[in-house]
This record gives sequence, structure tokens and C-alpha cells, in this order.
Amino acid sequence: MDNSVTIHTKEERARGILSALAAEYPAAQCELEYDNPFHLLVAVILSAQCTDKRVNEVTKELFRVYDTPEDFANADIENLQRLIFSCGFYRNKSASIISASRDIVGRFGGRVPDNFDDLLSLKGVGRKTANVVMSVAFGGNNIAVDTHVFRVSHRLGFSGGKTPLDVEKDLMTALAPEDWSLAHHLLIFHGRYCCKSQRPQCGECKVAAFCTNSAAKL
Repeated sequence: MDNSVTIHTKEERARGILSALAAEYPAAQCELEYDNPFHLLVAVILSAQCTDKRVNEVTKELFRVYDTPEDFANADIENLQRLIFSCGFYRNKSASIISASRDIVGRFGGRVPDNFDDLLSLKGVGRKTANVVMSVAFGGNNIAVDTHVFRVSHRLGFSGGKTPLDVEKDLMTALAPEDWSLAHHLLIFHGRYCCKSQRPQCGECKVAAFCTNSAAKL
């Protein structure tokens, strides 16, 4: 079957990809469970190299023990490590959560800042976490590059960047700002459920015609 299409401009190509993915994943959104921006920030830190399903299981208990930034800022690190152990990298993640919480309490009056630069200035918070919180909690136009977004962006020809920041910049150039947040979720869903790392389901892919991965052409 010939999946080839003619795309005249980069803008048309990007719109074609997003349109097809939006039709395939109409419910694409953040799958982390949270009650407020701070809970989301903690959940995103825990989600590094861990599934959202596992994080949701962990935070269900975690937020019963520690709830507010003040609680986490004063948390016993060994107890926190025990509670988040199953998320992996629990030492680094516990240190990041406590550091960010202390910054939020000490510098922002216990409230998660609602702009990207301030979020990024929090100890323990990287670009991905700041972008997710800005997009999901505060409705900003942001693109967070996780492993799924990184992989799918390369396969779909959005970026050849070697770092997440390179890919983020390429996506911001390729896509209209009002599409950034939606694109983030669509690329995650596609990477999670179809364009998998080891065994991409190319035969079922709705955007195979746009793909630079040779397997999609077989």
C-alpha cells in the first residue's frame, strides 16, 4: 500500500501530522493525577523514567503523608525515599522534591510560581518539569520533551536535535505556539501507544506517510 502524500510546505506537513494524531488520540492529555499545581510538580519529578500509572499509584499514598510544600520541605528524606522507592531513582527524586519545596516555601510564599523562568529557577526542577507544569497547571503554550516526544519528533522529521533542548526549539519553530501544548500530549500518546521505542507498530500508524523511519515504509 502506498502511504505517500504530497506536502507542499513545512507548515502544511506539521498541520497534517497534528490533525491525524488528534483524530487518533482525541483524549490526549496529561495522565498524571493531581489536585493542584504543587502536586503536579511532584508527580512530574517522579515520572522521570517511570510510567504515569506507577506514579499515580505512588502519589495516592504519598499525598496522604505529605501534602503541602511545607510538608515536603520538612520531610524526613529517608521516609520520603521509602514512599517513592518504586518510581526509581528515588534518591535523586527525593532530593529534588525537597529542594524545590524549600524554594517554593522560602522564595514564593508556599505557592508554585506561574511563570516559566521562576519555575525553572527552583532547585530540582528542570525544563521538562517546568514546561509540563506551565502547560498543564497554568494553561501556557509550552512543549515538554520527554523520551517519547524526543523519539517521535525524530521519526516524524520534526527534529534531528541531539538534546531535548534542541528538539524543543525545533518543535517550537515547526509548530504554531497555540499548538505546542496539544502537540506535546499527542506526541506522548503516539510514542506511548504506537511509535514505541523497540517495536513501533508501523502497520497501524496513522502518520506513517510522514515518517522518516524506514520500518514505516515496509
